[in-house]
Amino acid sequence: MTNSNKLRKDALEYHSSYPKGKIQVIPTKSHSSQRDLSLAYSPGVAIPCIEIQNDRRKVYDYTAKGNLVAVISNGTAVLGLGDIGAEASKPVMEGKGLLFKIFADIDVFDIEIDEKDPEKFVEIVKSIAPTFGGINLEDIKAPEAFYIEERLRKELDIPVMHDDQHGTAIISAAALKNALEIAGKKAEDVKIVVNGAGAAAVSCASMYLNIGIRKENLIMCDSKGVISHHRNDLNEQKKSFAVDTDAETLDEAISGADVFVGLSVGNVLTPDMLLSMSHNPVVFALANPEPEIDYHLASKTRNDVIMATGRSDFPNQVNNVLGFPYIFRGALDVQATTVNEEMKLAAVNALSELTKEPVPEMVLLAYNHKNLNFGRDYIIPKPFDNRLVIRVSRAVAKAAMESGVAQSPIEDWQAYEEQLMRRMGNDQKLMRMMQNRAKANPKRLVMSNAEEYNILKAAQVLQEDGVAIPVLLGSRTKIRQMTEKYGIDTPFEIIDPRSDDAEFQREKYAHMFWQKRNRKGVSLYEARKSMRNRDYYGAMMVEAGDADAMLTGYAKSYSNALLPLLEVIGKDPNVEKVSGLMLLLTKKGPVFFADTAIIEHPDWKDLVRITNMSAYVVKSLGMKPVIAMLSYENFSARGNDSKEVAKAVAYLHRKKPGMLVDGEIQPDFALNGDLIMSEFPFSKLAGQRVNTLIFPNLVSGNLSYKILRGINNAQSIGPILLGMKKPVHILQMRCSVEEILNLATIAVLDAQQRNS
Repeated sequence: MTNSNKLRKDALEYHSSYPKGKIQVIPTKSHSSQRDLSLAYSPGVAIPCIEIQNDRRKVYDYTAKGNLVAVISNGTAVLGLGDIGAEASKPVMEGKGLLFKIFADIDVFDIEIDEKDPEKFVEIVKSIAPTFGGINLEDIKAPEAFYIEERLRKELDIPVMHDDQHGTAIISAAALKNALEIAGKKAEDVKIVVNGAGAAAVSCASMYLNIGIRKENLIMCDSKGVISHHRNDLNEQKKSFAVDTDAETLDEAISGADVFVGLSVGNVLTPDMLLSMSHNPVVFALANPEPEIDYHLASKTRNDVIMATGRSDFPNQVNNVLGFPYIFRGALDVQATTVNEEMKLAAVNALSELTKEPVPEMVLLAYNHKNLNFGRDYIIPKPFDNRLVIRVSRAVAKAAMESGVAQSPIEDWQAYEEQLMRRMGNDQKLMRMMQNRAKANPKRLVMSNAEEYNILKAAQVLQEDGVAIPVLLGSRTKIRQMTEKYGIDTPFEIIDPRSDDAEFQREKYAHMFWQKRNRKGVSLYEARKSMRNRDYYGAMMVEAGDADAMLTGYAKSYSNALLPLLEVIGKDPNVEKVSGLMLLLTKKGPVFFADTAIIEHPDWKDLVRITNMSAYVVKSLGMKPVIAMLSYENFSARGNDSKEVAKAVAYLHRKKPGMLVDGEIQPDFALNGDLIMSEFPFSKLAGQRVNTLIFPNLVSGNLSYKILRGINNAQSIGPILLGMKKPVHILQMRCSVEEILNLATIAVLDAQQRNS
């Protein structure tokens, strides 16, 4: 199967799996009783209706309007596909809605309008506008897009923005400000060439003028050449950028230029053109997937080039997701009547300034950088930077207030920032960041039980996404039958420990295992027999250095899966007992549970060890551990389990006074920092958001995470096996493909950490 066929198959499967599409509507109020329904609908619903009738502004108080954006398109300029129609644009609009939600917690209705006439399109949008707090226009072809946005901005009293135009303009303008600073050039002095004259290019050029570029120093090119006063085929938007010049082609225009911004097609900027530019040239090659010039070719041609692209696999990605979620977040939060130039410029400045600040450790971990500083390879923030939601949203909200378009000004900025952080507690950025980090240095991952569909499918995804290099253990015949049946390509290595061609390696591993265990009663015969078992064989691959990490346990109990790992790999020399750590991605953010898998009745020393190992893992994932040691009592320690917890807490307070850990405490208190502040202000957890829960025994920990996982359908990662000498982890029996991918990512990160 070719790569394009694979992508087609996977994309269709992704969008068609239940529930179909990418977004859904979820009730936000209780609806379990007759009283709830009478308040939600008749007769109670009439009361807020009357309130809104008497004061239209109260619609923001009693409905979801204030956090609801319409993503609207007529499908006339979708991605690189062109005019594909309204219905065919729907997957893209749903995808935009997903980005709004995960990056800024904004709800979206995607609306596809089958109307190409701009006048009629405007009237349709105006008629549905009362539903929404803002409108994001998307994938509408130029020049109609200019007219539609201008009309709607003038005639509606809610924020309206065509992101194809302004998103790229805002992000690239911030990058340009920083690139010029690094190049040692002033905006008012540079000569800039913009290749492309569509909606995005026109908006970018306009924004560049707002940051100091002189109009006479900006040359725009379209497919016919330089846009100059000599041309008589220009529309109104192009005419506004026509200049007096004898240059007719891009080749002629770019000679001596300081900046090239490409919003056109791939490979139009040649090495000779790049060589003709001035010293420290700034090149933004933003065409996707093929930039106007390849990043590596540009870097090879000019070692002084400062370059950005629209791609995530090169430094300095100009990505609209850095802008639109946070621009609308800030606009919605002050109930702005528009998105004006002041608000856009505020976003530009916020992005520019954020780039110059020290990069948080979590961002460095996500991109596998040891350090990331303002410079040629870092002129714009990374999309996974959690600071964006605060910095950009706050800047936009302030600009709306200062420019007089905010209807609900913010008075307490600290409270607003805390609100923004709470909003973002329900997204799953952590998993995306971990996968991104794993891709930077994928490891050889042994996967047992490879005859199972879920293991095979997970291996395919890991291989294609570049998260890991899977090595499958199982019967080649059965694996081939499964891959043929389900259309799964298998470019990965397959090893059958029972086969004749594995005999040499099996014998080598058997002798290694016998030498490790002969004083534990294991004979050479038994060692040879064990190496025919895929779990022992796979563990020995890791022990011998023939693989970096291992996943097992899909088809057997946890205890049975653990035994081969303990016998072959063994505990870390500094660890007395291994334990298990579970991660749940909840609506309030990631929460770690320990021990959920191994130590049935830990004493206080076990609890200390579990806490220390858990804290290490949480830190390694880029988070600050805030640890609650749980009990059925709050700071009273009458029961035996509580007494062990209290001893562990006292020890940790004495030996590690800087650790944010406390207990014994009940879980409902632990997960509510404000409640702790009210009832137990002396606690280290007062006012904190706990992210790690240490349970007093195995039963409580195991049952708790399984109940939450079942009731809330929370995404789970783990159990992460703590205290082993090498990176080996055990899957939950019959877990989902997604759960396999999650633990595989952790295994790769574990291997990276140990090898660093």
